[in-house]
Amino acid sequence: MNSFARHLRKEWLAAVLFLAPSMIGFSIFYLFPFATGLLYSVQDTTIDGSFVGLDNYQAVLSSGSFRKAASNTLLFTGVSVPLIIMLSLLFAHLLNKKLFIRGWLQTAFVMPLVVPAASIVMMWQILFDWNGTLNAWMQHLQAGRIDWMKSDGSILVLIMIYIWKNVGYNIILFLAGLQSIPKDYYETADIEGAGELHKWRHITWVYLTPTTVFVVLMSIIQSFKVFRETYLIAGDYPHDRIYMLQHYMNNMFLSLDVQKLTAAAALMVCAILLLVSAMLMLERRFRSYME
Repeated sequence: MNSFARHLRKEWLAAVLFLAPSMIGFSIFYLFPFATGLLYSVQDTTIDGSFVGLDNYQAVLSSGSFRKAASNTLLFTGVSVPLIIMLSLLFAHLLNKKLFIRGWLQTAFVMPLVVPAASIVMMWQILFDWNGTLNAWMQHLQAGRIDWMKSDGSILVLIMIYIWKNVGYNIILFLAGLQSIPKDYYETADIEGAGELHKWRHITWVYLTPTTVFVVLMSIIQSFKVFRETYLIAGDYPHDRIYMLQHYMNNMFLSLDVQKLTAAAALMVCAILLLVSAMLMLERRFRSYME
């Protein structure tokens, strides 16, 4: 028993030593700054500030700019995430089959992952600018020009950029999940005369559940990080339809309103945690139901 305890302590010490660099870096660059931000969010100033409770949070929630940014962000996430999940799952099914253009499709889907964001934005600006390709086609068809990035259609442009940029990563994950499903289950289902829909519901979807949950979580997180593309396209103050939470926080930072900035950041973190917790709870319930 003593030898087992010594061995366990050695294993624990080795694990701590291996994890120490990562934990130190995580604490310095993420944990401590986040804790400091939470402290600032309940003070009136950052230097020798006094405790003001939830006053900063009330000020943020009562701000029309914050409510506009929050509603736009939720709308963007609620539309773009289901779309990218459906498209990536569809393309993963296609790539899982023996297609003669399979290699070309894999390259095409992965290419946006390695292209710099500035290059991506420049390409989409060429398409949707006032003097861009799409407006040139519309003018050729005797239709009027549309300033896409200064209209309600700007959020559709942003959704397309988000999907085009991130769909390849999701396809890779779904394709790995599909290829890890044992083929014996499909062969057994074929022998029993099961249809394609039945096999997809009771074999493919069941085994893809963990992958799907992970892809949904990553897609939600990526949707909250769309500020970079929006900023490069439309600047600090874009059209109201694409004014996101990151714009609000960036503007608070430029005006040195650190208290509202940290309060808004804390609220966004809480929203992400709620979404992640809901997804994990649904996954556990689905697994227990299937078992």
